[in-house]
Amino acid sequence: MTEYFLDSATAPSARSNAIRLHDESGFAGMRAAGRLAAQTLDMIAPHVVPGVTTAALDEMVRRFMVEHGGVPATIGYRGYTHSCCISINHVVCHGIPGDKTLKSGDIVNIDVTPIVDGWHGDTSRMFLVGDVPLKARRLVEVTYECLMLGIEQARPGNRLGDVAHAIQSHAERHRYGVVRDFCGHGVGRLFHDAPEVVHVGRPGTGPELRPGMFFTIEPMINIGRPEVKLLEDGWTAVTRDRSLSAQFEHSIGITETGCEIFTASPAGLHKPPYD
Repeated sequence: MTEYFLDSATAPSARSNAIRLHDESGFAGMRAAGRLAAQTLDMIAPHVVPGVTTAALDEMVRRFMVEHGGVPATIGYRGYTHSCCISINHVVCHGIPGDKTLKSGDIVNIDVTPIVDGWHGDTSRMFLVGDVPLKARRLVEVTYECLMLGIEQARPGNRLGDVAHAIQSHAERHRYGVVRDFCGHGVGRLFHDAPEVVHVGRPGTGPELRPGMFFTIEPMINIGRPEVKLLEDGWTAVTRDRSLSAQFEHSIGITETGCEIFTASPAGLHKPPYD
């Protein structure tokens, strides 16, 4: 399907197939929301330790967002009742906080989306709990590299296929599987908007990148095969072969010369270890 673009000021408020192009006021809104999202993950880093429950981490996230002028976008979203998603080891994404206690050796993704003045700042990071085996650490490292290689391709004139190819080729060079069932998405005043941002693809394909586009890049990389399955709770996605999975996510905006990362860590905590 041919992509088409609309000025965000005149675009419909509901999601459509149109890709919104934002002005400087949109960039300002996303900077504020993205900063709070990144600050939330900076705050939580010292608390992701053996013995803590994911419910306790979720409550820390909720409290921090509210105290700093944000609202967790996930609360009430399609019936979801928590402030973030916390995905451990073979959980690919959308892990539900609860009584689960973290243990040494776990790798954990925490995905947060505060709303600030109507704008959504969507980001996730991996965390290493205690003494993590080298194999798992390497997966986390390569997944972060995949994210940043994808972001390098996010500039005017390129296409989303260039972003996807950079991610896929790097992951598969390390014999990892790239998840196909979930993807990045447009973001802004809507939590999930056009375009879909897949993480596998061919260069020169997909929608053209134009200044003013806002979207997430969020590769999910498995040590084993790329296939996933959804658990009975309707949210939690896990690897079919029970292999470890890792994910990083940034919200970005395309500029005249490249892109701006809205969710970069103010504290410099870009990838683990965070000490």
